[in-house]
Amino acid sequence: MKTFKVLSLLLMYPEPEWLAALPELEDALVDEAGFNGDACSRLAPLFEQLRESELIALQENYVATFDRNPSHSLHLFEHIHGESRDRGSAMTDLLNEYWKHDFDASATELPDYVPLFLEFLSLLPPEEALALLGDAVHVLAAIGRKLDASGSPYATAFQLLEALSPMEAQALAEPPVRDMDEAMEMFGPSVDGIEPLMNPAPQAAVVRMPASRRQAAA
Repeated sequence: MKTFKVLSLLLMYPEPEWLAALPELEDALVDEAGFNGDACSRLAPLFEQLRESELIALQENYVATFDRNPSHSLHLFEHIHGESRDRGSAMTDLLNEYWKHDFDASATELPDYVPLFLEFLSLLPPEEALALLGDAVHVLAAIGRKLDASGSPYATAFQLLEALSPMEAQALAEPPVRDMDEAMEMFGPSVDGIEPLMNPAPQAAVVRMPASRRQAAA
């Protein structure tokens, strides 16, 4: 489903290559209007910001919104498990789901990174994609509500995902308090100083974020 691919790109760190393709992304949403309804209207504030802002402003805003604000984290399981041991188990289960569908997540960020999850959904038949979206919608909706409360147009992407889900979003419990001893045992320290990274297992390597994003986050 192209809709999920578009949303994956819109939630990634702004880079010139995909920003130049914004008209094509809007066209892809229109092509799937029978599936996504009024997606272009819902996402209009986000498209407007991405079209009209300077690249450096977009990148700085992205870092401030997602990298420096844990309540907006784009890692699904952080909102449920914090940095507890359960997060590692959940990510292993998600990796197994990726591998079951021959989806190679070995050269990307952590498995629960929202743009990666949405890219995976874009490759599945609609019924399977929507079922998995329903499993994640509680977290996605919670992120969307927090973004909306802060006035971020990124909230529109999460609101669209909530509208597409076959499951109604339920409120989340607060994740466990971070236990840094457990976190450091399971998640090695990031060279970027942004957050702990899961010690990569074979077939589950984690690459560093783009250099421009590392500089913006410094």
